[in-house]
Amino acid sequence: MRKEVILTTLGLRAGYGGKPVLQGLEIEVREGEIVAVIGRNGVGKSTLMKSLIGLVPAMSGSIVYRGEAVEHLPAHKRARLGMGYVPQGRDVFPRLTVGENIAVGAAIKGGGIPEVGRQRVVGAFPILGERWSQRAGTMSGGQQQQLAIGRVLIADPHMILLDEPSEGIQPNIVQDIARNMVELNRRTGVTIILVEQNLDMIRAMAQRAYVMDKGRITASLTHEALDDAAEMRRHLAV
Repeated sequence: MRKEVILTTLGLRAGYGGKPVLQGLEIEVREGEIVAVIGRNGVGKSTLMKSLIGLVPAMSGSIVYRGEAVEHLPAHKRARLGMGYVPQGRDVFPRLTVGENIAVGAAIKGGGIPEVGRQRVVGAFPILGERWSQRAGTMSGGQQQQLAIGRVLIADPHMILLDEPSEGIQPNIVQDIARNMVELNRRTGVTIILVEQNLDMIRAMAQRAYVMDKGRITASLTHEALDDAAEMRRHLAV
């Protein structure tokens, strides 16, 4: 039996300074899926992620999340509805400790770090438990990426938006993150939308993919198509 649709966009136009980047974009994601959004640099992938979470306002069209139109809601209200966003570049708070960064994420649900939430975070990324009292700015890029994801996980989201999680991270850590996210998805059913250029990470995580070009969805790829190296390079232009 097919699972319910958790996210739909219809005719979504969004951009900056009154100029649309997304040109009537339409996607549909079902509960528990891991869906990649791929394409060359500059086609609007990060704008899509920011529009979904509410950091870039929709000019027209709709974003329906769990049956509710959210295109006019601010980002913090979308987060409270269960949308988690891990931005490109991680954006951890460098002067705060790991635990304090996690507490910022927990504030979405009213503050305080519940033990069950802490166990969920350190279960997914054990290094965060080991470095709980360490300042985030002194951690490696890979550790900071795990912290950025952990900061979202603490709020127990229904859906996670991951924007270029492999950027600037050594390959073995990329593999660890991909494996941990797939296991989290398998264990909890959390939906994941992944913007990524790294072919290995896409193949390791995604069940299917949308291809973007010039602010539109131009193709939908099955899991089998993700294993076609020539096809993937054509879409990514790498």
